[in-house]
Amino acid sequence: MQEPSLQLDWTAYDAYGTGDAYAHLPAHGAGFGKAAAVCIGSRTCQRADAKGVMCPSFRATQDSTHSTQHRAAMLRAALDGELGERPFEDPRLHEALDLCVACKGCKRECPNGVDMALLRTEALAQRWADSPRPRRERLIAQLPQWLPRLRRWRALLNPLLTLRERWPWLARLVQARLGLAAGRSLPRPAAQAFLDGAPTGPVGPGPREVVLLVDTFHNQLDPATAQAALEVLQAIGCRVHVLHPPAGEAPLCCGRSALAVGDVATARAAAARLQHALAPYVERGLPIIGLEPSCLLTLRDEHLALGLGEAATRAAQQAWLLEEYLAREFKPGELPWQALPEPSPPVLVHGHCHQKAFGAMKALRKVLGGVPGLQVQFIDSSCCGMAGAFGYEAEHHAISLAMAEAELLPAVRAASADTWLLANGTSCRHQIHDGAGRQARHLAHLLRAALPATPPATTAPIP
Repeated sequence: MQEPSLQLDWTAYDAYGTGDAYAHLPAHGAGFGKAAAVCIGSRTCQRADAKGVMCPSFRATQDSTHSTQHRAAMLRAALDGELGERPFEDPRLHEALDLCVACKGCKRECPNGVDMALLRTEALAQRWADSPRPRRERLIAQLPQWLPRLRRWRALLNPLLTLRERWPWLARLVQARLGLAAGRSLPRPAAQAFLDGAPTGPVGPGPREVVLLVDTFHNQLDPATAQAALEVLQAIGCRVHVLHPPAGEAPLCCGRSALAVGDVATARAAAARLQHALAPYVERGLPIIGLEPSCLLTLRDEHLALGLGEAATRAAQQAWLLEEYLAREFKPGELPWQALPEPSPPVLVHGHCHQKAFGAMKALRKVLGGVPGLQVQFIDSSCCGMAGAFGYEAEHHAISLAMAEAELLPAVRAASADTWLLANGTSCRHQIHDGAGRQARHLAHLLRAALPATPPATTAPIP
């Protein structure tokens, strides 16, 4: 078998393991093989009574083929030459990886910390190394580039999306052409992107200085959440730098959507642009605050595997979700939260799988616990099943909903009508909307509602 030309940086794994078990691995690419070989077959990912996140696909199917352990075994087989000369195109490997939602649960919950999400990205990169990706996968990889362009056609797009929802034959036509599930609603670009009206200079009183990193999804699809976060940061005394791309350049992106389909080159280019824009703030040691867990935590994880150098390492050490920043920087009682207006509604929280995998739920509990009188309940759920583009894909729509039906959607349906549904992930909120007909909100909205008074807006109102 020809040795694969790896597209991710696996040198961090090169030191893993010694002895005969690793002797067959080539010097180049040994880290990739060792990253797969850390699975010792404990089958923790296949426990019938599993709690936490791992492994959503096994929990939904009860089929060991769709478990972390089997995926790791198939990757080892591919690297050992058991799947032929072109192992990454082998249907057996494709089947094993097909339902992986890159939840990162195995990285935290597996006894040996198997990072199947990163292994899957490399495997997909190898699969498409010598052939063009399908059209749908190309669209997903380029999502941050083409999503802003759709706004120009918004007057035509929105009626078409409405017709798609009303006319099943049109939804089936879109499914046949693009592979997007007929039963899944599609997001609509906001009338104005957040960054189109956001301040280009620092705003807020200080004394703390922070950088607000607004991801593609909150910028283009949900600008009201970004606005709420900006107002909260100002109200608690932060001087906020909203990160903009250089004048005349395309919007910034972490590269998450490209990584999801194994397009490492596109992801690396996007990540490098983002790191360059962040560099002046990183040099000053400013906290980088993000809203979308999968995007912000990409800076702490996948960016370190893209070969971006020491700058990426420093940025990773300064990147925090909104709740993490609040929990780290403020002591109990220092934040100005007041009780929500009476009667105070209960709050039901679904944690994004990356929040759980990176230990951010503790910070979320702490922040919510600081709001007087708040009745908070956390759903003991795994991945919501949307997983970025996964839940939009026609062949994955049913299993996506099955993952949500395990814990999330029943808990949402059982909640009273006045319950605040809290979900920081854009995809999680979309799944709740499609699967239960309820609107969930980001933490930023609840915190803005808990401020003593509505702070003055620093940008034009967003329609």
